[in-house]
Amino acid sequence: MAQDGPRRVLAAVDRAAWGLGLRPGMSAAEAQSRVAGLVVVEAAPEDDLAGLARLADWCLAYSPLVALDPPLGLWIESAGAAHLHGGEARLLADLCRRLRAGGLAARAAVADTPGAAWAVARLPRAGRIVAPGRQGAVLAELPLWVLRVEAGTVARLHQLGIERVGQLAAQPRAPFRLRFGEGALRRLDQALGHAPEPLAYRAPPETHAVRLAFPEPIGAPETLARVVARLSEALAQDLERRALGGRRFDLVFVRVDGAPQAVSVGTARPSRDPRHLAGLFAERLSLVDPGHGIDEARLAAVRVEPLDARQIAALADDTDPDGMALLVDRLALRLGPGRLFRAAPVESEWPERAVRRVAPLAPATGASWPAGLPRPGRLIDPPEPVVALAAVPDAPPGAFTWRGARRRVVAADGPERVFGEWWRSDAEASAFRDYYRVEDESGARYWLFRDAPAAEGGRWWLHGLGEA
Repeated sequence: MAQDGPRRVLAAVDRAAWGLGLRPGMSAAEAQSRVAGLVVVEAAPEDDLAGLARLADWCLAYSPLVALDPPLGLWIESAGAAHLHGGEARLLADLCRRLRAGGLAARAAVADTPGAAWAVARLPRAGRIVAPGRQGAVLAELPLWVLRVEAGTVARLHQLGIERVGQLAAQPRAPFRLRFGEGALRRLDQALGHAPEPLAYRAPPETHAVRLAFPEPIGAPETLARVVARLSEALAQDLERRALGGRRFDLVFVRVDGAPQAVSVGTARPSRDPRHLAGLFAERLSLVDPGHGIDEARLAAVRVEPLDARQIAALADDTDPDGMALLVDRLALRLGPGRLFRAAPVESEWPERAVRRVAPLAPATGASWPAGLPRPGRLIDPPEPVVALAAVPDAPPGAFTWRGARRRVVAADGPERVFGEWWRSDAEASAFRDYYRVEDESGARYWLFRDAPAAEGGRWWLHGLGEA
């Protein structure tokens, strides 16, 4: 409940009240006459704004550029940081999932312009991504209110039969401007990307940040690279004094028109190597649009961990423990998150369960594969069925057909019997496999198994290729 001049009105309603026909802006007297025993709570807009600001600070985990859109919205500039989350689609899905897990209903969208994202996010279907350059086609059939045009102007346009964004875009501008003013056309141009829409991005709580301001605007790629190198050196010195290393770094260029350009990079391990940081950002500087020039640059370590000084390797044959981390960071930046992994052993009897993907630099768990049991260089999961012919039951096959090609076996070794894991299911209590390593006439090697004795109708499967 809020005060609107001399009237008391509903500032917001929950889902149950909406279902009863109550709407924001309705007078309190009318609402209470419609619903007997209506429970009303005094609105606290200052507290709501403070809560929205806290949520905006939480969203800094996704991007260094977050702005408030009171009373219910947030802007997140994801262009330079989406790659850290697996792309825009994954970022959007993870953001909505975590908000729902926290008890917040949320709709989100990604588009080239703030206005287009605002409009699409308020459609019934959440999680939409507007393809680059397609905001005009997407907005054309939407109602005028999605442009954030004043309600009075929308009502007047409805009287003239202009109800959709596409109809507004088709109007002659000069007479329209004389009659309705500049507001609706400005919102249209902002949504289509024909006019800028400056946003007041929140300053993140940067405790580890450095900044450079320039007397003249800069924009050349080689100049930006030199700026990044200077910022990286200054930030590395600050982190070294505090015995810290960064895991995520946000670089923000502020253009002369006030529009920020942000780039984010992450590292597999805490780092404060300035050359390494500058190299990572060099891979992403192509995403920066300097416009008419850049007059300020900021670099911040927004996720830090303790990193003590260490002895540099003195001998040529000493292994640098950070060398692999540097390589992982460069490859992850180029290939994307989730593309790099290593195979880690899992204590399991069945081969397809005995390995799992882990992060490249994940610490060892102490588990290992059984010694003395050769395994193929390539495991096929799930195993593929083959047609095999054996001269003697339960012996290695003399030939088998896989993917339409017949292969004659010239050498074989086995069987190696592997039992099912009874604690997983009753079906595995009596299951077993007999594995054979076989070689065909071309020298290619295969790992075959039969899942039951021949007399019981056991079938043959191909589970691996090559030697360990």
